[in-house]
Amino acid sequence: MFDKIATFSFPTRIVFGVGATRVLPACLEEIGVRRPFVVTDPGLRAAPPFKTVESALQDGGVRYELFDGVHPNPIEEDVVEAAKAYRAADCDGVVGLGGGSAMDVAKATVVIARQEGTLADFEAQSGGMDRLAGPYDPIIAIPTTAGTGSEVGRSAVITSHKLKRKIIIFSPWLMPKRAILDPELTVSLPPFLTAATGMDAFTHCLESLTCPVYHPLCDAIAIHGLELVIRYLERATHDGRDIEARGNMLVAASMGAIAFQKDLGATHSLAHPLSTEFGLHHGLANALCLPAVMRFNLDAAAPHYARLARLYRGSDSNEPNHREAANAVSMVEVMIEGLGIKRGLRNHGVPRESLEGLSQSAFADSCHKTNIRPCTQDDLLRLYRESW
Repeated sequence: MFDKIATFSFPTRIVFGVGATRVLPACLEEIGVRRPFVVTDPGLRAAPPFKTVESALQDGGVRYELFDGVHPNPIEEDVVEAAKAYRAADCDGVVGLGGGSAMDVAKATVVIARQEGTLADFEAQSGGMDRLAGPYDPIIAIPTTAGTGSEVGRSAVITSHKLKRKIIIFSPWLMPKRAILDPELTVSLPPFLTAATGMDAFTHCLESLTCPVYHPLCDAIAIHGLELVIRYLERATHDGRDIEARGNMLVAASMGAIAFQKDLGATHSLAHPLSTEFGLHHGLANALCLPAVMRFNLDAAAPHYARLARLYRGSDSNEPNHREAANAVSMVEVMIEGLGIKRGLRNHGVPRESLEGLSQSAFADSCHKTNIRPCTQDDLLRLYRESW
């Protein structure tokens, strides 16, 4: 276990609490940004969270530029257009406001605005991290969903038009300088998106915990993140104005992203093509595929899943690890159903004849390489079929 050197770090400064958005002008001043570029999506542009951020900037006398063209599953054109506007306005820092899509586009924008090349040139899987010639302009991330944890992450996931699939751009240069977690910005999130983004946070915590990479700090964070999701996700879904639940889910999402610097697993490899090919929300795709992956991993991940079962119970159990691990799969399925998520890819517009092609894309995705049980393409196809 100890024959390799490992390094641990959690550098993003987080500002958390009801009304934390008010400190945005001070955060911009602290990191030396005079002309911020706000990146968001068109739906959020017309919603209360944007108005809260806009008021904070106006009250602080901060002039800003706005890009609100982010797609739900962001595409390379979003980044190209944003970078063009960023350069034209002579901006010197970016504020990503929204879910993971807006925050990921914000991160990629500072790269493309300052460095020649396409996003495909910087794909982590093909050695792109070495081509990222930072430092880049500072990033502040303000999540309005509790799921991706992109506000504390060092990666951006964007669909490349050149490669026709999602790619991951990964570098310490992309770590936001500040993350502002304001529970008030999430109270207007509809129940379905609350549930789906919450399942994204849950999957991050669980797949990072089972990832066979030594990082005990991440393991501890993942375990507590799972506990918070189990305790608060249903509350946040069924009562959007439950500030305690909303705040704890924001924390759980950030914890999931911190934890998955270890890496992820097969659920994410299955989920990414579902978003690219059929537009499924990423958290929903995770929720639909996670139980099948858990059953596939049952023997290899038994101690971790048994611990998960004990988190659901809120107490220790004398059940053998394997039996408790099997119980955990059932508990996850019950939680997903309790959130109102209808199981089965067939019920979300995914035709059965597409599964073989999807399995090829899933196998090309890097996340399954750190699954606790090795996967072949045939394994991934079987997991799609079980999830269908």
